[in-house]
Amino acid sequence: MPTLVVLVFGYLLSQFYRSFLAIIAPELATDVGLDAAWLGVVSAAFFAAFAAVQIPVGASLDRFGARRTVAGPMLLAMIGSIVFATSHTPWVSVAGMALIGFGCAPIFMGALWVIGRTSTPARFALFSSVIVGIGSLGNLAAATPLAAVAQAWGWRATMLAIAAATLLAAALVFFVVRDPPPLIEKTETRERAPGLVDVLKIRQLWPLYPIALLSYPIVVAVRGLWVGPYFSDVHHLAPVERGNAVSVMVFAMIFASFAYGPLDRWFRTRKWVVVAGTVLTIGGLAALALIPAMGVGPASLAFGAIGGFGMTYGVLMAHTRAFLPAPLLGRGLTLMNMALIGGAAVIQPLSGAFMKHLAAQGLSPAAAHASLYGVFALGLGVTLVVYLLSEDARPH
Repeated sequence: MPTLVVLVFGYLLSQFYRSFLAIIAPELATDVGLDAAWLGVVSAAFFAAFAAVQIPVGASLDRFGARRTVAGPMLLAMIGSIVFATSHTPWVSVAGMALIGFGCAPIFMGALWVIGRTSTPARFALFSSVIVGIGSLGNLAAATPLAAVAQAWGWRATMLAIAAATLLAAALVFFVVRDPPPLIEKTETRERAPGLVDVLKIRQLWPLYPIALLSYPIVVAVRGLWVGPYFSDVHHLAPVERGNAVSVMVFAMIFASFAYGPLDRWFRTRKWVVVAGTVLTIGGLAALALIPAMGVGPASLAFGAIGGFGMTYGVLMAHTRAFLPAPLLGRGLTLMNMALIGGAAVIQPLSGAFMKHLAAQGLSPAAAHASLYGVFALGLGVTLVVYLLSEDARPH
């Protein structure tokens, strides 16, 4: 239990880092000189770095366990937070976010690896969703609390405080985490060790990759980058009021993370839980796309629908877990996580460039945001069609 508590504390910080930018984006843009395209690049740097190391993270988990795989890299997140807090040019902000992404990359996978090794596949969705739910409190901290502290102290001092919290989390992981015993004792053998190629040969996983590349990444892009500017540019809300509006989406994400956990066992299906959640997420995106003049209250509810119904992350990971043999657990989970996070690394700069293009064409902020959410809804719908071809994984 102490092992998971410490890893979840680290995951709280990881969730904070992937979503704080939306709240301070207007102030950051002014201080550092960022337009919409640069904001997309800065935000994407976290996810690109995060995704880039998922394969070595998986191999390290299978070989060395969670303690050594998680503790050291978290120091990079601490350094990255300091670099970000002291940045005065766009590229320094990008470098800081990339270091944070490298440092946070092993945290959630370390927790999933531990529960994958210590619990049954049937309970994996429940435990992983609980971890996502508790970790989403970091999302909550990155809404109104962050807005209030940043308004009082400034965003730079706030990020330095988060750097100190990250150093504490790294120390706790190093001194507290205990790994499960090895699956087998190391012996001299000429047999080839299982690797990434073996994961890629699992055909049941193929229809899962496209929806992984867009489902959670769209939620992350909206929450971590665009919801704050939406309420700032379209409704002209001040920081704390902006944080309050964003909190509706955050609370929906937290609630849904816990709620999704038992659904696969209640309905005895993982596939159709993901399908239903995705359809409702598309509905929230479509509402924002079709009603550009939506008021603050209805818009907050629409973002809440996107954040809540879109949190199929844990169920998708459980769907993946069902097809993975134990020796491939770390590599298989991190490959799927690379798709989930790598999609965000691609979507965010593309969406930033798209918004910059629409602004150059003279579209109003409301029309530009509506166009963005319409594109998100269409893309997610296409991946849903592919996912419908997948094999279900029913809990036993």
